[in-house]
Formats: sequence, structure tokens, C-alpha cells
Amino acid sequence: MTVHNEANVKDIAKTVLMPGDPLRAKMIAENYLDDYKLVNNVRGMLAYTGFYKGKRLTVMASGMGIPSMGIYSYELFKFYDVDNIIRIGSCGSLVKDLNLYDIAVAYDSYSISTYGVSYGDTSDIIRGSDYLITKTKDEALKLNKKVTEVRANTSDTFYADSNIDDLVNNKGCSVIEMETFGLYFNAKLLNKNALSIFTVSDNLITKEETTSTERQNAFTDMIELALNTAINL
Repeated sequence: MTVHNEANVKDIAKTVLMPGDPLRAKMIAENYLDDYKLVNNVRGMLAYTGFYKGKRLTVMASGMGIPSMGIYSYELFKFYDVDNIIRIGSCGSLVKDLNLYDIAVAYDSYSISTYGVSYGDTSDIIRGSDYLITKTKDEALKLNKKVTEVRANTSDTFYADSNIDDLVNNKGCSVIEMETFGLYFNAKLLNKNALSIFTVSDNLITKEETTSTERQNAFTDMIELALNTAINL
């Protein structure tokens, strides 16, 4: 156990799905997992372990932002011996042709965050797991779900105005979110596998957006893709 996670090592599966929202973790457990149990409730960061199609999985919230994701993913990789973390979250689209509810898979993340500097790494682009990218794309084909591979901009701020033109045309980003860089950095640091799968919740170009309730409950295509990928790892 850690100060942030009351679960025992044996309570956490080798593959963890990580939504940001604790209530989304609860919804996934209640609607998709068999024989699940609550294994963490410290700070309300809910974690459940159960079975999906016979495969033991854990669903645990990460909270918002790199610092929160950084703590929970590091502890899962380092102290709970987790091999794979699949983030299932929302993102904002920076381009017109990624619409609400489209699924995006982040092959890498660009960020100006200083998270890695603390570990002596000044990289501003971190790649996700090629193994998980391949597995997810294969599963998407089986499930007939369209996915778009993207570079994600992981931002430390939610309300600051982003320079969309620079992010798209100079940095190659198609979506913006707040956790992936920290997750990918920890996976690289600890030689583990990590991938972010997003549902587009708003489009910064067209100004379309989903509600908080829709973000919590309506991202079923992404969730089912992540679950079916996870059972084949």
C-alpha cells in the first residue's frame, strides 16, 4: 500500500484502465466487470478489480492533470507491478475533421511541462507503447470501430488560451488533454506499457462540446475498445 492507494499488491491486476473521473471508473465497473470489488477509495480515487470476459482487470481513476496521473501511474507501475496502463479519457480536437465522439489513439504526446525535468529528462515528446498501439488498432478492426492516430498536446492548464495554429502546424498536434505526457513518461522511465485512448468531447475549432454527464456515461465505444484490447494483452 501507499499513502495514495490502500489496495494490496494482489488487489491490482496487471492491466489497468485509467479514466480521469472516479465516477467513470465506477460506471465501468458496474456495467462491464463481473465479480468486481472496490479496492481503493483514498481521496475518492476509486479503483475496482473484476473480470471482463474472464480476464482480470483493474479500473482506477487518475484524477486531472500530469501531477495526479504522475503519482497514480508511477505507483501502479513501480509498487503494484502493473505492466500496462490504458488511459481512457476525453480530449479536445484542434482540427475540424475530428468530431464529437470520434476515437483517437495517441501515438505520442508533446508538452512544455517540466515533469520530466525532475528526472533529468528534457524531452518534450514522449511516445506511447508500440505494443499497445498495435493491439488497439487490431482490436478496432475486429470491432469495426474507427480510430484516428494522433499526437496529443498535454497541457498543464485548462483555461489558458492555446495557440492552436502553433500546436497544429508546428508541433503536429491534433488533440489537447492534460494527462498523457506524465503517463507516457512514467512508462518510459519504468520500462512499462502505456497508451491513451480518447473520445473527442469538444472541438476547439467548431466550438461543439459535450456535457459533463455525457463525458461520464456516453463514451462507450472507447471503453469497449479499451476493454477488448486489455483482455488480449
